[in-house]
Amino acid sequence: MTTVKGLRWYIITLIGIATIINYIDRSAINIMWPYIYKDFGITDAQSKQSLAYITTFFMIAYAIGQTFTGKMMDAIGTRLGFVVSIVGWSISIALHAVARTLASFTIFRFFLGLFEAGNWPGATKSNAEWFPVKERAIAQGIFGAGASLGGVVAAPFIAALYLALGWQGTFAGIAVLGFIWIVPWLWMNKATPDKHPWITKAEQDHILSDQPRTDAAAPEVQVYKWKALLRFKRTWSIILSRFFIDPVWWLFVTWLPTFLKEQFQFDIKQVGAFAWVPYLFAALGGLLGGFYSSWLIRRGKDAAAARRSAILVGSVIMLLSLVATVFVLQGLKNEPAMAIGLISTTLFGFQFLINNLQTLPSDYFHGKNVGTVAGMGGTSAVLGTLITTLAVPVLTQTSYVSFFVLAAVLVPLSYISLLIFSDKKPAIK
Repeated sequence: MTTVKGLRWYIITLIGIATIINYIDRSAINIMWPYIYKDFGITDAQSKQSLAYITTFFMIAYAIGQTFTGKMMDAIGTRLGFVVSIVGWSISIALHAVARTLASFTIFRFFLGLFEAGNWPGATKSNAEWFPVKERAIAQGIFGAGASLGGVVAAPFIAALYLALGWQGTFAGIAVLGFIWIVPWLWMNKATPDKHPWITKAEQDHILSDQPRTDAAAPEVQVYKWKALLRFKRTWSIILSRFFIDPVWWLFVTWLPTFLKEQFQFDIKQVGAFAWVPYLFAALGGLLGGFYSSWLIRRGKDAAAARRSAILVGSVIMLLSLVATVFVLQGLKNEPAMAIGLISTTLFGFQFLINNLQTLPSDYFHGKNVGTVAGMGGTSAVLGTLITTLAVPVLTQTSYVSFFVLAAVLVPLSYISLLIFSDKKPAIK
């Protein structure tokens, strides 16, 4: 029988690639919008409000999708759950190519958000299945780095496609990536670690060493309804901390190209040349954040406490960078290097912490509650992002200083929420 050493790393690598595709698809509109909105009869004065409108419907669907796809992953498993999600979002992004009005763009964007949401609870659940506790933050860091690498790839890739094929051809072209991904996913991810025909006995024992038992004599793991999960303080620690911190990431995902065009008069070639830099730093932050908490666990620290320690480090980095940006931005004119450098540090800090925050559901809960709690956290993150998205066109009418002030305020609110509602109890079964 064929066996594959390190099978779990192949699985998480595929999830990381799916996340890169996810970010290429979702970033396309943000990168191209400052240069295509006039094709839809939208004036300069209406451009940011229109992008906020499109993004709002995407985020509403994303909020709905986070919770319901989390349930789907628990119900049908991550193997088929990922296929449903990526087929759905690939079809949705392809339909963008036939949009002719703001309304049709918004409809297709809604379905894109609905299906793309499944990537995150699916990844959290898959990591809980394929990795022991001490390795989960590293695994989450690899998948989180996919989000950052998606940002690295997206700007130059989308700009090149746009210049070669136009915006319609760009949307059609990137849709193909998701369908290609399905082939290695179904081939490699044949079953969970306890049943996979290719897994070595040593790796299987390593993965299952601290997994909940599934044999007939194992204690029953209770599956909680959403309402029951909300009775636990630790559920609220995830919901509230993500409500405040995730919008900071989305502020830059949505508005960075527009910021570069309005603040420094970048054309799309310059956006493609420079907008990827913050996401490269974010990728490094995601990997280092995972290694940091895993290092603490190996030194004997409780897993959840190690995650919270990494979240504190990332929060401090973010806050210092955002405050510095507020002070220096007013003096910037045609020197974008400082702004891009500080934004890079901010996103480094975000990814340093977010993968640890997204791993907490698997530390706090067991069994078929992990995907559900992860999805609830994702939904709250989107609700927070909706508020900030709608606020940006108003805050940035004359300056982007308020934009960075808003981001700076959100960081301590997130960490305080995590501290207030966290506890030291064992994982809930």
